[in-house]
Amino acid sequence: MPHFVMDCSDSILKSYDEEFILQQLHRVANSTGLFDESDIKVRLTTFKTYSVGNKRDDFIHVFAHIMQGRSTEQKAKLSKNMVAKLVTLFPDIANIAMNISDFEQATYCNKAMLNN
Repeated sequence: MPHFVMDCSDSILKSYDEEFILQQLHRVANSTGLFDESDIKVRLTTFKTYSVGNKRDDFIHVFAHIMQGRSTEQKAKLSKNMVAKLVTLFPDIANIAMNISDFEQATYCNKAMLNN
């Protein structure tokens, strides 16, 4: 926890390789101070087939899934910082966005919690 999943058109990998992009997303998430660095998980999924506004425009969308408890202001700053970084890396892509979903602590479970 937290999970950052970036969906994007496959052509963005012409600019940077996946490892570099993952590192940049990790750095932004870590720079907020909202998470323990060792808990940040980042993934990237590229798409060859997609439609954006019924066109074949490049896109990037980051889906963040984080544990509840952060303020709206903290989450807004995280989104703004992430999108700003992506705009810096990919200035020619018009469709760059991010949204954040909260996990409920009461319903979250992972492997380590099964022994409790």
